[in-house]
Amino acid sequence: MTAPSPYFRLLSLLMLFSSCGGVIAEDWPAWRGPRGDGTCAERGLPTAWSRTENVAWTVALPERGNSTPIVWKDRVFVTQALEREGRRTLMCFDRQDGRLLWQEGTVWHDKEPTHGTNPMCSASPVTDGERVVAWFGSAGVFCYDLQGKLLWKRDLGLQRHIWGYGSSPVLHGDLCFLHFGPGERSFLIAVNKTTGETAWRHDEPINRQGTAEAKFSNADYYGSWSTPLICELDDHSELVVSFPFRVCSFDAATGRQRWTCGGLNSLVYTSPVFAGGVVVAMGGFNGMSVAVKTGGSGDVTMENRLWRHPRTKQRIGSGAIHNGLIFIHNDPGIAECFDLQTGELEWEQRLRGDGSRATNWSSVMIADGLCYTMTQGGECFIFRAGPQFELVAVNSLGEPSNASIAPSDGQLFLRTDKHLWCIGAKKQ
Repeated sequence: MTAPSPYFRLLSLLMLFSSCGGVIAEDWPAWRGPRGDGTCAERGLPTAWSRTENVAWTVALPERGNSTPIVWKDRVFVTQALEREGRRTLMCFDRQDGRLLWQEGTVWHDKEPTHGTNPMCSASPVTDGERVVAWFGSAGVFCYDLQGKLLWKRDLGLQRHIWGYGSSPVLHGDLCFLHFGPGERSFLIAVNKTTGETAWRHDEPINRQGTAEAKFSNADYYGSWSTPLICELDDHSELVVSFPFRVCSFDAATGRQRWTCGGLNSLVYTSPVFAGGVVVAMGGFNGMSVAVKTGGSGDVTMENRLWRHPRTKQRIGSGAIHNGLIFIHNDPGIAECFDLQTGELEWEQRLRGDGSRATNWSSVMIADGLCYTMTQGGECFIFRAGPQFELVAVNSLGEPSNASIAPSDGQLFLRTDKHLWCIGAKKQ
């Protein structure tokens, strides 16, 4: 009898792995993951840990920060400000043991306003496995290779708002997209990811009237921190972004606006989410939420808007969608679940543990039917992504955090004000 070939043995192992319900490990190359929507295809991620248990490694960070780590293969990237030195940097760590491999960046000593809770370098980096792009506010956009060599940089001018910036760059195809704002200068720009040259740019004018339902009188209480989202449709890709008073879609290749839908308020902290042909956008302070069907053209507010919530809880972190349900963990520490098609509230639950702060800025990450979020007190709440609330676990790191959770290859990467944590079994 002929022995099975190595190819046959490999194929058999893969089939066995698939039959057991396993999912091949994913990188987490951007703030909200490979699809930009906060969903992870992996199974069996950690659900229990502490400061000393189920920790592969932890490394001290030089200063606080709000950005979320990204992961590519054996490397972890984090943006980090060194405020006392005026430096804005990108740090690269070895995934196996947390060793710092390199730290590159630039210096910016000119005054740049921000809120006391929003340090510089709050935007997360993005990578395609060949390059890593980071936005350092007024200091510009910087692109490095995976060894830390500078490939290109772009000066996009001054970024000024009393609360700073936070939108992260996005890579898709040959382009890198950035929502530059908020402030008097607010625009959406696409640059060639290889050269940094501008492919197209959309300048978003300040809407000083808004709508009859959502006017504003103070320019400080105006702006969007939304990170653009690529929506893959049957025959094209749309770039969706939430601006004050509206959510809109652009042709990703050309920058031509496809559709716009009104119904948001003047402050937008969250990024849009997309599933089943529906985009959901959520406002911030005294916010509003809208759901709109994709695929239209022009102003689709009347024809394609599925529902609208005229007033919601304060929202900083973004939501995620699973099985036709939207999950969001609001700033006051209350998690909510809504029906995607109708907007009806399925449940709401205050998430409170033993931590010093139950308020929440992190965005929801969903994997294997579970929602993961981390409060400002450093507690990670894990609850079922279903139509009834079911708490699965609460795990505390005991350190303040404003970042979201980044999963990759069976591990979780968490950023607190003091440390970068790798949760799960140590990689050999």
